[in-house]
Amino acid sequence: MADPILATDGLGLSFGTLKAVDAVSLKVRRGAMTGLIGPNGAGKSTLFNLLTGALKPDAGTVRFDGQNITGMPSDRLFALGLGRTFQIPRPFARMSVLENVMLAPKGQIGEAIAGPFLFRGRMQAQERDIRNKALEVLDFVTLDALADHPAGQISGGQMKLLELARVLMGDPKLILLDEPAAGVNPVLTETLIGKIEELNRQGTTFVIIEHDMDFVMRHCDPVIALAEGRVIFEGTSDAALTNPMLLDAYLGATTDE
Repeated sequence: MADPILATDGLGLSFGTLKAVDAVSLKVRRGAMTGLIGPNGAGKSTLFNLLTGALKPDAGTVRFDGQNITGMPSDRLFALGLGRTFQIPRPFARMSVLENVMLAPKGQIGEAIAGPFLFRGRMQAQERDIRNKALEVLDFVTLDALADHPAGQISGGQMKLLELARVLMGDPKLILLDEPAAGVNPVLTETLIGKIEELNRQGTTFVIIEHDMDFVMRHCDPVIALAEGRVIFEGTSDAALTNPMLLDAYLGATTDE
C-alpha cells in the first residue's frame, strides 16, 4: 500500500494485566471503506479511542495523512480531518439540531471571552458562515426539516445522522464509524448507508466497526478482524467469508465491547 491515509505500528495499550490493544500494525487504504470486526472484548472501540486521541497508547505510533499523530488530542485531529462517531450518540439534548451542528467547528471567535466585545463584526460574519454550512450539511443528511427541533427529541437513527452531520462540519478526510447501523430502523439505515456511500464516492475514507455482517460484506472492503487486542485477519470481504477461524469464532458476534 503506497500511500495509506492511516497507519499504526506496534500500537498497544494495557489496562493492568489486560492487553486491550496488543502490538497492532495496520494500514488503511485511502478512499476505502474498511470494516473492523471481532467479538466482544476484541479491542475495537479501544483501538478507535487510540486513533482519535481519547486514549494515549503505551507503545507504538499512529500516522494520519503522513503525520505522526500519536497521542494527539481529539480537537487537533478533528482540525486535521480525522473524525469519528459513537455507537451511542450523545447530542446536547436541549439545544436544537442546528445548534448541535453549529457547535462542531473549533476555534470560533465567540468562544473567546473577549470575542463578542472586540471582534463583534468578525464573529457575526463567522457565525453566518457556520450557520449556512450547517444548514447545507443538514440538508445532505436529510435532517433539514428538523433543524429547529430539540436534539433530544429526535429518533435514535436521526441522532446517528446528526452525529455524521457534526463530523462533516470538519471536512474530514477519514471518518471512523462505531456501529452506524446499530439500533436504527431499516428506512433510516438505508438513508445512512446511502450518505456514507455518497461521501465515499466523493473521496472520504471510512473505517467502520459493525456487527451486522451483511452490512460489512456488502459495503466494506477490505476487512480487518481483531481478537484479544491483536489483528488476526486482513483481507477482502470474500476472503473473510471463507476464513475458517473467522467463521468459527468471530462472525457470530452481535454486540460490541
